[in-house]
Amino acid sequence: MSELSSRELLEPLIGFATVSRDSNLDLIAFVQQYLADLGVESELFHNAERTKANLFATIGPRDRGGIVLSGHTDVVPVDGQAWTVDPFRLTQKEGRLYGRGTADMKGYIASVLAAVPAFLKQKLELPVHLAFSYDEEVGCLGVRPMLAELEKRVHKPRLCVIGEPTALKPVLGHKGKLAMRCHVKGAACHSAYAPHGVNAIQYAARLINRLEEIGDELAQREHHDARFDPPFSTVQTGVIKGGRALNIVPAECEFDFEVRTVPGFDANVVTDKLQAYAEAELLPKMRAVQADTGIRLQALNAYPGLATSPDSDAARLLALLSGSNAFETVAFGSEGGLFTQAGIPTVVCGPGSMDQGHKPDEFVTIEQLNQCDAMLVRLGEHLRSAKQPAQ
Repeated sequence: MSELSSRELLEPLIGFATVSRDSNLDLIAFVQQYLADLGVESELFHNAERTKANLFATIGPRDRGGIVLSGHTDVVPVDGQAWTVDPFRLTQKEGRLYGRGTADMKGYIASVLAAVPAFLKQKLELPVHLAFSYDEEVGCLGVRPMLAELEKRVHKPRLCVIGEPTALKPVLGHKGKLAMRCHVKGAACHSAYAPHGVNAIQYAARLINRLEEIGDELAQREHHDARFDPPFSTVQTGVIKGGRALNIVPAECEFDFEVRTVPGFDANVVTDKLQAYAEAELLPKMRAVQADTGIRLQALNAYPGLATSPDSDAARLLALLSGSNAFETVAFGSEGGLFTQAGIPTVVCGPGSMDQGHKPDEFVTIEQLNQCDAMLVRLGEHLRSAKQPAQ
């Protein structure tokens, strides 16, 4: 099999429309066959419905821990976005490669796959592990069963490099996230007799206002962590729906909100405050009109933040690979906190920028892709001569 460049591999990867709501199995089958043609075995970890899968593969010795190169295969939707190119067909213009996922984060996956032949030739002292997951974009869901299995292994990976788009700057930290849904059950009636009903939308609005107040409290200077931008935990309401007609007092309303937390802050503080406000201020008024009204909070998903020490082996490896120890943090999340919880210290560094991620006409520059290729060459050289597993 002739060796393929990262540019050549990115083209078919972009062609797989692996939006999180859809299957990623065609992409995984492509990657599995590509690796098999190079003599590399891989294993799959499916979801319960067997419509999606994680892929894990090892290059090099299997009797010791090594370095994980991790990336997610799912992408965000393109619905309603004004693309000027086909989002699922790689387009090259003026040194840029356009397509959904070029930056976030199939560009990194393409570079990793392109590096496999070189890894195979180098007779690595420490192995490289490839870990490609599903459903990262909807709460870092897919990687969890794979990590649960890796935790059980005698020779589990020692370090992880996640290739989220950081413009190849070395990143040691990001915020955690808690996503919640609030259900408000009111009581319907004709709008001409509005005081006889319980308007679920209006009570939802009060709850949303309370969330804004809690967010303002978190923004106070005593809660700041200067490593992050913004330097505090944030609260944001992103989706709301309710009501059936203007002349009906709405009986149902629900809204989704998220809490993005700096290290050391418990997101449950926000939900506890919201619940206390609902019980003390809102529910007595609602139930004075209709006894079976209510407010219910539902957790949707969560992932932990990442705060890797700059004195760790993971940080030292990242400085070696990136050529810089000017470590940074990012506001967006990753699977890094989950890898760390599984006992695999993690750093983040990948091609492209999140300034382009999730937007129409997403792109990665060819220069960034080439620089990522060079970073992986340095990794192979390091692992070829490394005599002891990193601890």
